[in-house]
Amino acid sequence: MDLSLNCKNYRLFGFHLSSLTCRCLAVVVMVLFFKTALLSSSSGYYGGGIDSVSLDSDSGIRKDKFLEVPQIVWGLNNQKIAFARACLTARLLNRTLLMPSLSASLFYKEIDLLQPISFDKVFQFEKFNSLCNGFVQLGRYSDVLNQTRVFDLQKGSGRKWTVERDLDQLRHASEDPIDGFEVIRIVGKNPFLWHDHWPVKDYARVFECLVLVDEFAKEADKVVSKIREVGRSNGVDSDGASRYVAVHMRIEIDWMIHCKKLEQRANISQICSSKDEILQRVGNIVGLKTPTVVYLAVADSLLEDSSILSGWKQGLNPFEKKKLGVSGIYSKYPYLIQSAIDYEVCLRADVFVGNSFSTFSSLIVLERTQKMIRTGVNSWCGVDVRWPSYAYNILGESNGPQRWMTNMSDSSLGAISYGSNSISCRGY
Repeated sequence: MDLSLNCKNYRLFGFHLSSLTCRCLAVVVMVLFFKTALLSSSSGYYGGGIDSVSLDSDSGIRKDKFLEVPQIVWGLNNQKIAFARACLTARLLNRTLLMPSLSASLFYKEIDLLQPISFDKVFQFEKFNSLCNGFVQLGRYSDVLNQTRVFDLQKGSGRKWTVERDLDQLRHASEDPIDGFEVIRIVGKNPFLWHDHWPVKDYARVFECLVLVDEFAKEADKVVSKIREVGRSNGVDSDGASRYVAVHMRIEIDWMIHCKKLEQRANISQICSSKDEILQRVGNIVGLKTPTVVYLAVADSLLEDSSILSGWKQGLNPFEKKKLGVSGIYSKYPYLIQSAIDYEVCLRADVFVGNSFSTFSSLIVLERTQKMIRTGVNSWCGVDVRWPSYAYNILGESNGPQRWMTNMSDSSLGAISYGSNSISCRGY
C-alpha cells in the first residue's frame, strides 16, 4: 500500500487542502493503517499459538459444518495428543469434529495392521461432548446431510511447510469458498505430526473431557484395588490408607536404543535411565513414607524379567502385573486398552515417578498438575503436596528424582509431545 500523498493541488470532496492539512491527513492515515495491521497480527496468536481464536470463548461450535481427519495412530498418548490437535483444529475452523478412528495396535508403518477402533469404544462420546460443551464438539458421520459436499484439504509437510504456512492454510479454510463445504476432509499425515498452534491449557481442557468407557474404567478399578489390598496385607500404612507409588519404568531394549540416539542428537545425557539408576533415585525421594507398595508400569516383555523386582531399597515393595496377579485383566485387550488401564493406575497413584521424555509420563504429570492447581497449589518447591510427581531421568535433591509439574502457561505442547529435560516443581 502506497501511503504517500501528493499535496500539490490536492482536493477532497471538492475542497482544496493546504499542504499542512494534507501532511496531517497523511499522518492520520499512516497511524490508522499500522494500528490496524498490528491488531490483525496480534489477534491471531497467544504466546506463540493461536489466541484460542477466542479459544477462550465458549460461544459454541457449529453443528452443521464438520471436519474429518485421518485415522489416528501410534501409542495411546500420542493418539490423545493427535486427537486433541484435531479437536483444536476443528475449533479454529468453527466446525464439529467427526468422531475419528483410533488404533488398537502399536503398528504405525504397516497400515493394514493398524486395527482401527472407534473413539466411542474407548472413551465416552456423550460425556466428552458434555464436559467440553462450547469448547470443542464431536459428531457422528450420521450427522452429515450431504456426503458429496466434501472438500479435501491437503496438509503440507517437509521443511518448507512452516508453522506460519500451516496456520495460513487453516485460516483460508475458515473462509469462503472452502467454508461453504459441509465437510472439510484433511488428507495427509497423522494429526500428531501437524504443526502445534495452541497453548498447553487448551490441550489440557480437551484431555479433561476424555473419560474411559465403564468397561475399562472398572478394569482399572480392579487393578488399583488389588494394589491397595496387597499394601494392607503387607502391613503398609497402618492407618488403612494403603498408599502406593507408581513408576513408569522405561528400560525396554527398543526404548534404550531410541533414547541413546536422542541423547546423541540432542547432546545431552538426561534421557535414558538404567534399572539401577531408577531404583536408586526412587529410593532417595525425600519424605517418602515406607513401607509402601511400588507398582511398576512396565512393558509385557519385562514381565518375565524377575530382576526388575530385585535391588529395591528396604521398605519399597515392588509389584508388576504378573506378581500382582492381574495379568489376566490386561491380556484380554489390545495394546491401546492395556495402556489406557495402566495410565489410570499411574494417574491415581499417591506418588508418580516417570521419564520426562515419555509422552505417557508427561500426560500423567499434566493431569496430576491440573488436580494440584484445582486445590490452589501452583508450586510444590520445598513443601509437601498431594499427588506429587517426579522424573527419574533428571537428578533432583538428595540424589533423588527431579520434582515435576507441567508448565501450564507454556505456549505450545512441544515439551510434552517430544520430551524435555527442562522441568521444575512449578506449574506456571
